[in-house]
Amino acid sequence: MRKLMIALVLLMATPIYAEDVVRRITGVGQGSVETAPDMATVSMGVTTEAKTANSAMSRNTDSLEGVLLQLAEAGIEMRDVQTNSLSLSPRWDNRPTSSSGKPKIVGFVASNMLSVRVRDLDKLGMVLDAVVQNGANTFHGLHFGLQEPQPAQDAARQDAVADARRKAQLYATAAGVKLGDVLTISEAASRGASPVMMTMEADMMQSRAVPIAQGEVTVGATITIVFAIAD
Repeated sequence: MRKLMIALVLLMATPIYAEDVVRRITGVGQGSVETAPDMATVSMGVTTEAKTANSAMSRNTDSLEGVLLQLAEAGIEMRDVQTNSLSLSPRWDNRPTSSSGKPKIVGFVASNMLSVRVRDLDKLGMVLDAVVQNGANTFHGLHFGLQEPQPAQDAARQDAVADARRKAQLYATAAGVKLGDVLTISEAASRGASPVMMTMEADMMQSRAVPIAQGEVTVGATITIVFAIAD
């Protein structure tokens, strides 16, 4: 009986509320800004082959030194040059001379890949041509970007906020309610500048500067805004 009395007292002392649910409308906005790029990142390198591993690496080093020298003469700072990968692998003869024979190592392939930022796009074609003439024979492509992406990113965010509000207002009007205060604002992971990708073959770059069409890059943002529904 004592326990029952305590439970009744606690129940009477505890206010009973109706379900407190904040009515809300969510708008997801997209924003983007197209702008001319002002830099390019090139993935290039040197691949060499020789009978021995030492010879393959030695030839690779000699060729790479020529590429690095040419980059420096073109005004590329060493802070804009970074080694992406360095590899040495055997080359196998996969055609055994007899049914019981095994593949043999017939040589070695050395590869050294660089990531190079070119901040003066007027020099890009000349740089590509020059490094090919001085040993670069492997290109994995290039992409254009922005040295200072923040202004374009912020402009894309503003567009995304306006788009989210527009959509939320559209939903509210269609539902016959009014938008209230903003409850939350969140941003999805930014995709930044969408690069313009190009791939190149070394034999396409001969005795003249490579023609490059830089186009535009797109900076995007996605914003989610949750509004309360006004009473």
